[in-house]
Amino acid sequence: MTLWLNTSHQVNWWEVHEFVTPLLSGIDNWPLLGTPAWSELPDDHPAKLAAILDASQHYALFLDGRQEALAEAGREIACADDWPALARRVAAGLGEAYVPRHKEIA
Repeated sequence: MTLWLNTSHQVNWWEVHEFVTPLLSGIDNWPLLGTPAWSELPDDHPAKLAAILDASQHYALFLDGRQEALAEAGREIACADDWPALARRVAAGLGEAYVPRHKEIA
């Protein structure tokens, strides 16, 4: 198995859906991937492959939505505070948890 390390990992559900739809068009129904009904089908049964193809588009939809949610969370975090100013305070020893210490006189 080769991972495509030097390429984008962005998942486009619609492209997967467009690829899978014509392959599924001639098959009326199929069992859910991994269920006993799916396992009992012969390996060359069209419904077994259809279940795999259908699961692939559902997984692509999950990944596509997850990527969008992570990107949105990143945008919200970026807007949540003045991060350069916070970094300057932390670097100067004046972070949000900074408590000035007073030397006690004995």
